[in-house]
Amino acid sequence: MTSTPTFQDFEKYIPLIGDINIKDPIAYQTTRGVVSVVNAVQMAVAESYINGLEIPDDALIQLFNTCMPVFFKHFPSLLAPYEWVLKESDHLAESSRELMKIQYDLPQEMLNPMLGDWKVIYPKYSMGLWQKGAANLEESQMHMIDDMIEKMNIQDGDNILDFGCGWGCVANYILSKFPNVRFTGLNLSHQQCEYMRKKMQDPESYLSSGRFTLHEGDLNDAQFEEKFDKILSVGVFCHVGNLTQSFRKLASFLKEQGTVFIHIITVRTPNNISSPFTHKYIFPHGRYWNYDAVPNHNKDLKTTQRWYLNGINYHKTFKAWLANFDTRQDIVKNLDYGMDYAKFRRIWRFYLLWLGTNFATCDGEYNGNGQYLMVHA
Repeated sequence: MTSTPTFQDFEKYIPLIGDINIKDPIAYQTTRGVVSVVNAVQMAVAESYINGLEIPDDALIQLFNTCMPVFFKHFPSLLAPYEWVLKESDHLAESSRELMKIQYDLPQEMLNPMLGDWKVIYPKYSMGLWQKGAANLEESQMHMIDDMIEKMNIQDGDNILDFGCGWGCVANYILSKFPNVRFTGLNLSHQQCEYMRKKMQDPESYLSSGRFTLHEGDLNDAQFEEKFDKILSVGVFCHVGNLTQSFRKLASFLKEQGTVFIHIITVRTPNNISSPFTHKYIFPHGRYWNYDAVPNHNKDLKTTQRWYLNGINYHKTFKAWLANFDTRQDIVKNLDYGMDYAKFRRIWRFYLLWLGTNFATCDGEYNGNGQYLMVHA
């Protein structure tokens, strides 16, 4: 008769450290079992808060600050809640239409004030750069784009494609700096495209300069008559499931001597990670690629330079978004979110607190943003 395994027997098979894809099959299955427990606990806390349990912000943050350093430092494999997080999917993007409905096609009256909507800096749903001394959210987003301009070596006269251009913030700001740059924006969100179309009719917007072209659609179907000097993508690749196919598509749009610049949330753990809460309520099929994932896909494009931006930058950005979200409750509480507003508000407050705290974990050294400069392979 086989004896019952002890904890010590299991312990040596649980790949708490390292790439769980290359461990012993027993270790892999054991780890997946532990992951299901971690997922259940996370969702129990989240669902309790969403459904009305009064938990002070300080208590939630303390809970996150207690758990997350342990996971990032010692048990990173337990931060991969689903097996699809660990490998490329068969498609460029999963659940893209669902993502638009849950996230990017929300009432702009809620999203825009939260993200910040100024004369030149339009709403921008990505990290602001605070490490250069930014005094506020608007300035942090200017610093972030200025940093991108320098790393991409943008020259006046460049023809640039912005894959996943959001509300047109990056394009508008760069057009304001370079009088001869041309931009093409590719975006799947109808609401964001409507925002840009209005700006394209506004004489005070640089999107109305005649140097900005908008394409509403996704990367799968995109076709362009000309190739581009530079291609940039800010934040989109957290929603892209197949880097190989995506890079092949982008390479087909790029001039022979052109460059691609990608900015994404990334983790310096042995494997990609995600969250069952954000997958359900915020970013369907969203994943945070390992910091080495982009350079490890050198086939149609190859990485020539890369940078890691400390997670404290995104932590401060999330804090600013949360403050804006709370400040505007009198305005946004009457909008249509397709659900009870009290529940919607709690979903978003949990999300902003959860992600904001995670980026500050371990002084931002594990969970931050990766930037990659790529050329034709």
